[in-house]
Amino acid sequence: MGEITVSAQDMDHLLHDPASAYGAPYQRAYTDLAETHRSRPAAEIVPLLRAAAETALLGFTGADLLEQAQAISSGAPYELRVRVTG
Repeated sequence: MGEITVSAQDMDHLLHDPASAYGAPYQRAYTDLAETHRSRPAAEIVPLLRAAAETALLGFTGADLLEQAQAISSGAPYELRVRVTG
């Protein structure tokens, strides 16, 4: 399980919000990769997740990205704990 801290005003960088004009939420990139990269090597997925996290201005650790990539590769669920700050 991963963990990330996101400010309340930047939640749309992590999760899709139809009311927001922000166009690159991480959730969308993760979902797309989960649909297209199952059974691909995690090492191939990590750079794609890193690019998505950088685009969304989110600070996932390398370990978190690797765990996410392994979940995508295997088709396993991935649980992310989100801490929201004021």
